[in-house]
Amino acid sequence: MDTTERTERRLTELEIKASFAEDALDQLDKIIVRQQAQIDALIREITHMRQQASEPATARNLRDELPPHY
Repeated sequence: MDTTERTERRLTELEIKASFAEDALDQLDKIIVRQQAQIDALIREITHMRQQASEPATARNLRDELPPHY
């Protein structure tokens, strides 16, 4: 095997590795975007829950909650 064939084979192997690395990077990028969207949704939900918890609770009268047949 002469040096030209070896160089071509090494170049082909490097191109294959670069292609796999690029595909893996694209997949990881999609995962990061999805996870960031989930994080943003969770932050909104926590903020909403905190606002609900900080609102003063209205006094409930249990007599007002009796079913109509009483």
